[in-house]
Amino acid sequence: MNRFDRRPVLQGEAVVEYLDGDFRIVKPGAFVRCAVTREAIPLEELRYWNVDLQEAYVSRDAVLQRLKASRPR
Repeated sequence: MNRFDRRPVLQGEAVVEYLDGDFRIVKPGAFVRCAVTREAIPLEELRYWNVDLQEAYVSRDAVLQRLKASRPR
């Protein structure tokens, strides 16, 4: 494949392994789902995840919601 060839458009949900500061795509796809909102997150926009829980989040607010929900009272 050269730079003028079109790459196939990926569709569907990807399976991702979340690592410290990076992630590894286990099964190719176009997006992952936010663990809090269930909103689709395009892989190129994925910025927030939890390594221990292996969850992705759409925004900082979603991360805070998840932290509040998992905190013991």
